[in-house]
Amino acid sequence: MILVTGGTGFIGRVLVRQLVEAGYEVRTLIRPSPKSPQLPQGVPVEVAVVSLNDLRGLRAALRGVDQVYHLASGEKSGELYETDIAGTEILAQAAAGARVKQLIYLSQIGADKASAFPTLRAKGLAEEHIRKSGVPYTILRSSIVFGPEDNFTTNLAHLARIAPGFLFLPSKGETLLQPIWVEDLATCLLWSLDAPNLENEMHEIGGSEYFDLRQVFEIILSATGRKRLLLPATTPLLRVLNVFLEALIPNFPLTSFFLDYTAINRTCETDALSRIFQLMPARFTYRLGYLDKSSRLDSLRKKLKRKKGKTT
Repeated sequence: MILVTGGTGFIGRVLVRQLVEAGYEVRTLIRPSPKSPQLPQGVPVEVAVVSLNDLRGLRAALRGVDQVYHLASGEKSGELYETDIAGTEILAQAAAGARVKQLIYLSQIGADKASAFPTLRAKGLAEEHIRKSGVPYTILRSSIVFGPEDNFTTNLAHLARIAPGFLFLPSKGETLLQPIWVEDLATCLLWSLDAPNLENEMHEIGGSEYFDLRQVFEIILSATGRKRLLLPATTPLLRVLNVFLEALIPNFPLTSFFLDYTAINRTCETDALSRIFQLMPARFTYRLGYLDKSSRLDSLRKKLKRKKGKTT
């Protein structure tokens, strides 16, 4: 039996589906909430309703479990300590007591317990709790993930729709990103099961291409058929502006989490997936069909190729 935390999230639903398709029995952890959980449709999965901070409940949920995937993460700044830090510490303690054979943790590139960014600091502290637990672990630090219902490309597409003719570029549009397709990430997580070469190791993974943030915005605009003026801005300025806009506009798509994610380069070696997992990652510009399709994507691909040809 495999236990998945965060199994109702964007990445978790894809992973649970892949695990079940591969023939594994899956139990997913759902925190108590009045809202109906978004379980993968048509996928047989057990459900354990328990908070990550409930040690007794976790011990019950871990009965018969051999491996744990820990994907749960705070969705708001106030949830980072409760979920990512304290929740991971309690889960690791419960997993050690249940003699779990493997704990696979999905972290982020840039995770560091001394980071100035709350999200990355929380991930770094969570990693430390896992390493100290005594449970055999695998940590995968991912670059930014894209796919249907993500909080990355879909939020930028929504921002492009509501923007008044222009968009601000966080970090002046200079930050480098290495987007990884959600299905590829879930496959890497799946193939991390019972992999002796990955035991007690941390690996950074991402897609096969680097894009600066300006290029990412241009790609999303092309995919949605929008035209917006892109204005470079500093992250501190956007944080102040974001506080105002989040209060003014319900569900404003540019969150403080996104500003954290794009404050530093989110890259690793471009051959990481092929070298570690023998997997050829999907191309970013070829997997945006879930956004509004536009023929401009083809012209943008040609434009990017020409730019790369001039720099080599």
